[in-house]
Amino acid sequence: MFNGKSILVTGGTGSFGKQFIRSLLENYTPARVIVFSRDELKQYEMAQDFTHSAMRFFIGDVRDKDRLITALVDVDYVVHAAALKHVPAAEYNPMECIKTNILGGQNVIEAAIQQKIKQVVALSTDKAANPINLYGASKLASDKLFVAANNMSGKAGTKFSVVRYGNVAGSRGSVLQLFDKIRTAGNGTFPITDIRMTRFWLPLSQGVDFVIKAFQRMQGGEIFVPKIPSIFMTDLAKAMTKDAEINVIGIRPGEKLHELMVTEEDSRQTLEFHDHFVITPAIKFFESVNYKQNKLHETGQAVAEEFEYHSGNNPEFLTVEEIKKLNKQIL
Repeated sequence: MFNGKSILVTGGTGSFGKQFIRSLLENYTPARVIVFSRDELKQYEMAQDFTHSAMRFFIGDVRDKDRLITALVDVDYVVHAAALKHVPAAEYNPMECIKTNILGGQNVIEAAIQQKIKQVVALSTDKAANPINLYGASKLASDKLFVAANNMSGKAGTKFSVVRYGNVAGSRGSVLQLFDKIRTAGNGTFPITDIRMTRFWLPLSQGVDFVIKAFQRMQGGEIFVPKIPSIFMTDLAKAMTKDAEINVIGIRPGEKLHELMVTEEDSRQTLEFHDHFVITPAIKFFESVNYKQNKLHETGQAVAEEFEYHSGNNPEFLTVEEIKKLNKQIL
């Protein structure tokens, strides 16, 4: 679907953006791939590695709607990955987080509708499910904006959907990078906030594949949630070195024991497919959509009431050996 098309990625110099663009260029023949971000040094460094003739680099900020409108001329698809996502930084700088994650998201929506973009997929986070910090709250608000945008764009207009996933192993700032530094330095003591803590464990490449699949599946208004395995954080430490020592440092403000992706309150609107869940819109659109069958003709069924999907109740947990094997592919 991306052959001969133009795709713009906001926040395209980040971990996800680079992997998404790499996968795009390896598997399709796009006309243009546009990186839209505000850091010229990161763009310069990325341009040294991404030399494909389809590559374009636009300096811009999602806070600047006029610049977005210019960048989106003749674009077909948009991946919205730009965000302020550092939890403590968001708490210290709340309005900056709101300007980027909420107002910036609305700018992407309005610019996409004006330029008649075919489809937009916005990236979200587990922290948007029952948020307990500002970053999560801002992404929940952003999710709501992108879902409701389908009512603004009209029947034949831009379609908007959201992809929500948890911890991405190996992404910038990932705990895996921290643990690898500790292991490399020969220090076998790993800081863990609580021995009960679990996390979803999603390699970046699989996250990218899921987003590409979302473009193929989407009808507009869905929040897509992948089914992915969980790990115990203590097992991650054991996978780094056989003599791992655990230093329990206590749970941090804004941190949860388990990553939550589908809340009990969302269960009434949630459908289960073979490899993912779909949270359908809580609002009615002017056009009726059968979300039980997606564009790939996959069918889903309603989950039970009071269903929750989090990393602690996940039926699939990786063993220490499986974590080791996966980490070798990532590091």
